[in-house]
Amino acid sequence: MTITHLLTTNAVVLAVSMTALWAYCVRIKDVSVIDSFWSFGMVLLAATSFVMLGAEGTQATILFGLTAIWGLRLSLHLFTRWRAHGVDPRYTAILGRLMAKRGWSFAKASFIQVFLMQYALLFIVCLPAQLGAAWGDDTPLSMIQWAGVAIALIGIAFETIGDAQLTAFRNNPAMDGKVLDTGLWRYTRHPNYFGDACTWWGIWLVAANTPLGAATIIGPILITFLLMRVSGVPMLEHRLKKNRPGYEDYLRRTSSFFPMPPRR
Repeated sequence: MTITHLLTTNAVVLAVSMTALWAYCVRIKDVSVIDSFWSFGMVLLAATSFVMLGAEGTQATILFGLTAIWGLRLSLHLFTRWRAHGVDPRYTAILGRLMAKRGWSFAKASFIQVFLMQYALLFIVCLPAQLGAAWGDDTPLSMIQWAGVAIALIGIAFETIGDAQLTAFRNNPAMDGKVLDTGLWRYTRHPNYFGDACTWWGIWLVAANTPLGAATIIGPILITFLLMRVSGVPMLEHRLKKNRPGYEDYLRRTSSFFPMPPRR
């Protein structure tokens, strides 16, 4: 199977899946569930690559395993959160502005602004897991690849612990209106985002033992850029600075992304 055939098949599988989800979201007038599909979609692409290539080697198995552990855990976490809290006001605001300004229907606005954009971003970020599976021999992993496994597992653990701490904080009525600054959140304002980035840099290191695998570095670069500069840190902190007393002080003493000792 050629790489072109693999990527084309994956693109079609993802398009069909996301179109079905979009149709469901149009029916319920809520696109918030797309957040939980983001990571699940990457598991879907990794699984499709693994099966189509008949991959049995160590590298392909580890790439699929890391992607599945990360993606299924995160997808379940976000799906559970969506079921508990319902519509995400961010999407309501974004789609509302488009519908008012351009006269678009909910279906058109959600397809173009949410699903089409996330389709492209998801596919690119997941390139290391897709193309890394193309070499399915039993060649032992190099030290750099094992370092990638370690980095990915650290990222998964960091994100999992950070999410658990945030969930416990939000579920405690005594913490209402306060700022979470304990646990991992003492050292970085976004341990879940940091864990996300770590995971994909680790997966890329496992895939990067060939020129084509190394070329998929666009995946971890893109997810890191999105988290640090676009849809992650900036959007969340803009809202928290307005709505959460004491957040400005937390900004001053706590590292934005990379875990660091708190400043005095």
